[in-house]
Amino acid sequence: MLDVRAPIEFAQGSFPNVVNLPLMTDDERQAVGLAYKEKGQDAAIALGYSLVNGATKDIRVAQWLRFTTANPTGVLYCFRGGLRSQISQQWLAQAGMNYPRILGGYKAMRQYLITAFEENVAQTAFTVVGGLTGCGKTDVIRAIKGKLDLEGIARHRGSSFGGRAESQPTQIDFENQLSIHLLKLLDQGFHNVAIEDESNLVGRCAIPLVLRTKTQSSPLVWVTAPLEERVERILRDYVIDLHDDYVDAFGQVAGRIKYQAHLTKSLYNLRKRLGLARFDELNGFLNEALNAQMSGGGFELHKRWVEPLLTQYYDPMYAYQRQQKAHKPHFEGDAQSVIAFLRQRQASR
Repeated sequence: MLDVRAPIEFAQGSFPNVVNLPLMTDDERQAVGLAYKEKGQDAAIALGYSLVNGATKDIRVAQWLRFTTANPTGVLYCFRGGLRSQISQQWLAQAGMNYPRILGGYKAMRQYLITAFEENVAQTAFTVVGGLTGCGKTDVIRAIKGKLDLEGIARHRGSSFGGRAESQPTQIDFENQLSIHLLKLLDQGFHNVAIEDESNLVGRCAIPLVLRTKTQSSPLVWVTAPLEERVERILRDYVIDLHDDYVDAFGQVAGRIKYQAHLTKSLYNLRKRLGLARFDELNGFLNEALNAQMSGGGFELHKRWVEPLLTQYYDPMYAYQRQQKAHKPHFEGDAQSVIAFLRQRQASR
């Protein structure tokens, strides 16, 4: 889809795989909006035509032509399906390209996704995948075809350490993508969907209330793993892979600086809940591990802070949360056993 809204509108909320080639820049849109308030619609339209004219107009139409030629089955839209998309469509037609636009624009599509999500959540059977930190819940979710991957969509692993080098989507983008993913799952015939047990927030992305309410009463499966395996998995996901992600995203020098800052800040954010004495101890272990790692000593020393963080902080917290759940797990086993159970469960529905 071709989005002709201003960049600031696009940044606030959009849809997957949409290209933003605006009719007006943010400044141009602001000027036209001010003219509309002060002098009315005719004056605003006249200003818009004067701002997007001549070479400026030619450049923007040329960009649209490249897009529409490469995507002949696409559509274009603006915010409400009004003047901006009409003008863009007309200018494309004058350049020889007849291209459809979406009536109602972004606002109509956004409202459709909100309504569809509420309806689809109500008719979907969810199976919640729970377990202690590092047990492999994410590995289970990734192995299942019929899943709503909250952490994948939110681009966050869901814990204090769960941030990634890639930034998270806006709340609106998160909600739009959740609805689109669920639409696709239902279209593919999945009416029993696996979903990871999460708190209300995945990073800064809030899980919609309708989904939280539904999953609270959904069947729970519990993934188990020995402590040694969990420590190794945390080391892989939150230390080694995270380091590689930051280096890939920002380069060797800047990536390592950002990576160290991420781990240090993530542990610091837990200092009050850990208690200052325990925090100081774990922070010392973390700094020693980072120094050893940056000196070529590998990642092994990170286990000195990972293991006690699991056993002294995360495990008691998860044990308490499990006690608060209204129902016992429907199934319990290691990651491979849970994967087999979920696949069989989905095949039988």
